[in-house]
Amino acid sequence: MRKKNIAVILSGCGHQDGAEIHEATLTLWAIHKNGADFQCYAPDIKQHHVINHITSEEMNEQRNVLIESARIARGKIASLDSFSADSVDALILPGGFGAAKNLSSYAFDGAKCTVQADVTKAVQEMHAAGKPIGALCIAPVILARILGDVTLTIGQDSGTADNLAAMGAKHVATLQGEIAIDPGRKIVSTPCYMLDSRIDQIADGADSVVKAILEMIE
Repeated sequence: MRKKNIAVILSGCGHQDGAEIHEATLTLWAIHKNGADFQCYAPDIKQHHVINHITSEEMNEQRNVLIESARIARGKIASLDSFSADSVDALILPGGFGAAKNLSSYAFDGAKCTVQADVTKAVQEMHAAGKPIGALCIAPVILARILGDVTLTIGQDSGTADNLAAMGAKHVATLQGEIAIDPGRKIVSTPCYMLDSRIDQIADGADSVVKAILEMIE
């Protein structure tokens, strides 16, 4: 039997300005643990800004989202403009502020945010094909902005939940390691570091997302 192939969209490297490394790595771990394969993607665009992860201060330099994401993918990554829904069975978006700064403008514009064009195209293609999509941490806001009427979770944060509602989505409150499933839309989400979580709880959430997605694949 052919292994299922899951696309993972990264947004840089480091939770303050890119993909959250624990969430991204544990998603890849969960995919292999559950018998599937993955292909990493990232948009070939300039990173919004670069943050010193010790001081949380902005640095006077520029980086590229695809190149930074390649650090997590060990170089095995493709530009998101080459993505085709026909080549994968599912799609997952890990969180980190890169999802809200590079993949979208949510960090700056809230419910009125825009989503990067290649990300929008990938999500729309997968949704139109009836293929499942997973989102971790803050990444569910991207699905809310693109798809509107979907059920999602970002944990317990009322402000973000209000923004999801403003974008047409329904929020389900969850705790560490829990998931929310929208079976009709084939959407699975988990809160990760939107809550005060340990790394083992991040692993539990990522594993549960991957398992639920694999069950949805036709």
